[in-house]
Amino acid sequence: MTDLQPMDPNNAFAELGSIKLAEVDIDAVLAKIAELAKRTIPGASEVSVTLIRGDDAHTAAFTGELAIALDEWQYEQGHGPCLDASAATESVLVSNMSNESRWPSWTKRALEAGANSSLSIGLPVQEKVTGALNIYATKPDAFDEEAKTLAQTFAGYAAVALANVHLYDTQATLAKHMQAAMANRAVIEQAKGIIMGERRCTPDEAFAILAKLSQDTNRKLRDVASALVAKAAGPPTP
Repeated sequence: MTDLQPMDPNNAFAELGSIKLAEVDIDAVLAKIAELAKRTIPGASEVSVTLIRGDDAHTAAFTGELAIALDEWQYEQGHGPCLDASAATESVLVSNMSNESRWPSWTKRALEAGANSSLSIGLPVQEKVTGALNIYATKPDAFDEEAKTLAQTFAGYAAVALANVHLYDTQATLAKHMQAAMANRAVIEQAKGIIMGERRCTPDEAFAILAKLSQDTNRKLRDVASALVAKAAGPPTP
């Protein structure tokens, strides 16, 4: 990505809070979080967002190749600051990669790649998904207490934005399923009415006929009903 201009934290928080859920998906929100964090948090060289479901960790958004490389080395080894931050939903600071002893193989590769410090903030995304906001710096001791506090505040806003998008997406999906179910029910009721008129039978008997036809032809009940309704309607008038 190209270099991003620094941004006032209050403006970044306002931008996160003004996301219109109906106009974006979760990927767009994640990309926006990474971009705003890079522009807002002093010392940040590159930023990424890790999401973890069960044992599956992946980088959902990143501002540059350094960030995704440092993330993926952690996933490969099964340990590292972003994984620890996500698991405990806490902040994990690496002030100086040269002096870090918790993940020696990872910090060695990080130093070789040009990273000298990092800060990961755990994100409680939803019940079965955790994550971390990862901020990487090319300078050692890049994150002072002020930067750490700002990153934690930013992560709080980001977590709310992600939770809102997830909730909206869940509700929208549920609404689509309900609409589909209502449409299915409507066509099945139409087909039952046709059978009742032809066979002089009860609604339960008509449904039983539909169900048997569905089973005999190995077709979904809705498809059988739709075909019956289409046949009763006849060919379209020219």
